[in-house]
Amino acid sequence: MSTTIIGNRYDTGESVEVTITDGIISAIQTITESEPTLSVIAPGFVDLQINGYGGQEFNDLELSVEDVRRVSVQMDVDGVTTYLPTLTSQSYEMMHHAFSVMHHALSTDADVQRRVAGFHMEGPYMSGEDGPRGAHPVQHMRPPDWDEFCRLQEAAGGNIKILTMSPEYDGSAEFINKVANSGVLVSIGHTSANSDQIKAAVDAGARMSTHLGNGAHRQIRRHPNYLWDQLADDRLVASLIVDGHHLPAEVVKVFMRCKGVDGAVLVSDITGMAGMPPGLYENNSIGGVEVLEDGRLVVPGQRQLLAGASLPIGVGITKIMEYAGLALKDAVELASTRPAALIECECGALQVGVPADLCMFTLDNGTLEVQTTINRGEIVFQR
Repeated sequence: MSTTIIGNRYDTGESVEVTITDGIISAIQTITESEPTLSVIAPGFVDLQINGYGGQEFNDLELSVEDVRRVSVQMDVDGVTTYLPTLTSQSYEMMHHAFSVMHHALSTDADVQRRVAGFHMEGPYMSGEDGPRGAHPVQHMRPPDWDEFCRLQEAAGGNIKILTMSPEYDGSAEFINKVANSGVLVSIGHTSANSDQIKAAVDAGARMSTHLGNGAHRQIRRHPNYLWDQLADDRLVASLIVDGHHLPAEVVKVFMRCKGVDGAVLVSDITGMAGMPPGLYENNSIGGVEVLEDGRLVVPGQRQLLAGASLPIGVGITKIMEYAGLALKDAVELASTRPAALIECECGALQVGVPADLCMFTLDNGTLEVQTTINRGEIVFQR
């Protein structure tokens, strides 16, 4: 069975007709006369860090397969065709339960299988200091534990693809080496590590920096510090939350000049408050939070303190174009082909012979609005 869609390529601007056969892109043909009013056709977005959606966190002792399925299908409205459900620092019991449920969902539910490429474990092996730990509960911060990690990976069915951790603890380099050799991408985040510890972590196999510039002290030394160390090491790919709230425009511009489009990816890092109207809520992971009119997620009564993110990755595409002067092609690929390559996933590409995971959107005055999401050749969202 074949389906045809028409739009303008995100990378060249050419008007094209894309044919999809049995879930695979089977042909891409240029249309002679360009149609500038058509929607942009782009690879489906790939988000490596999603903590929940629509009031549901993955960190939940009552998490069910249906909860995982519900969050997964809600990704469609944002153009996300592939994502990593993310667990943040919690007790072993909570994380074991959630990973077990997520694994069961990935093993049994077709809606989850087509959207989930694995899991992201953000913590608990991170800094307990105020600032670096961000909104992660201090009581759950702990040194890396290989046996515990193996038990959690077993509960996850071997599907943990990314581990975010801080290399500030004794034995971190040896732990990182074991995790990296097991096939998991190790990312440095929520850290107060010194320069020697950062270098040792990268030498041991760490390949990424999680939401660089966030999960950090409010004041740090001019130099050296863990931001410069990670920016300067070309072996580390930096993930960035560019939602207009987490990083100032000037910081994003400098970070991108350091890393370039080959050394960065966009993430949303949205919490379960994403998709919720403004108001006060109780969050399973961090307690009370407030969603503001502008989309910021803050600590109630302390609106200068962010409590996470709630805006989709499409916002990051438009903001990084504005802040760093990127072309649409590069901005889109920071949210699709590049994160897909990091986790070695055959997804997020506009080319013949690959799964038809596509997003069609309009771009008007700095606002990206998803019109259609196609997952494995099926239209799963249409505005």
